[in-house]
Amino acid sequence: MFVEAIERVSEFTRPIHIITRLYHQSDILPGAATMFFVNESGYAITCRHVAEIIVNAAAVQQNYNQFAAESRKYLRDPQQRLHQKRLEQKYGMSLGTIITQKMDFINCFDSLTHIDVIYHQKYDLALLHFRTDGKSYYGRPAEFLADGQPIKPGKTLCRSGYPFAEFNNFRYNADLDDIEWTGAVSHITPSFPIDGIVTRFIGDETGQAYAIEMSTPGLVGQSGGPLFDTKGTVYGMQQSTRHLHLGFDRVNRDVWLGTQRAKVSNHPFLHVGVCISVDIIKNFLRQHGVKFYQVK
Repeated sequence: MFVEAIERVSEFTRPIHIITRLYHQSDILPGAATMFFVNESGYAITCRHVAEIIVNAAAVQQNYNQFAAESRKYLRDPQQRLHQKRLEQKYGMSLGTIITQKMDFINCFDSLTHIDVIYHQKYDLALLHFRTDGKSYYGRPAEFLADGQPIKPGKTLCRSGYPFAEFNNFRYNADLDDIEWTGAVSHITPSFPIDGIVTRFIGDETGQAYAIEMSTPGLVGQSGGPLFDTKGTVYGMQQSTRHLHLGFDRVNRDVWLGTQRAKVSNHPFLHVGVCISVDIIKNFLRQHGVKFYQVK
């Protein structure tokens, strides 16, 4: 049903690869997010919570660099541990604190000179403007559902994004005390589509419907990916997942697990997707004078 639509959407949808280093931990955590391009001039949209990672990365790195620089002053000091604890408190360092995050925008441009970010004033939505003097590698931009076209419960739609961080082209550089990309793997990353039906519409405190609820969950990493129909027309953007308690709880129920009898408890939830609606997205783009396309 969505074969041709997924191919169409793949022309303008791109993964964001993220690597994260935590304080006092040696592992590098890979992650992913999604964005999609709305015109030929390097404008894309994603979730605000994704864009905040991009914006905050420099400040996070600077904070750690200052902490590390001050810590080195006391390496041979008899009171080194005391100074270390004082500096950890000063710079907010504790086990699990993020100290470095780096992004790679896959198959988008030859090179980037700057990224401008604009947050939606209310919703989990952000506009990215990639400035580059090189070649771009995305195809036709997104086409949105036309103004005035209704979206009704029961409509089958699909989301596409990059929920699984299946890349390993990164490493820790001990000489620099930093994490870095190695460029060791291809920039081809497979998307993961998931379909469902429109169930309900979600309103804000004023009663305005700003989001579309879907019968299936959006997956971690699909945030910022498009919601689209069988023609590839964009109806919205995946933003989050709601976890609805079903009330079918079972507590200490006797069951057989293979050849062993056991007591188990189960508290089931229904996981449904939340997508920022197409009207919110288009109004946001109009507000900032960004060109976009609608189906005719």
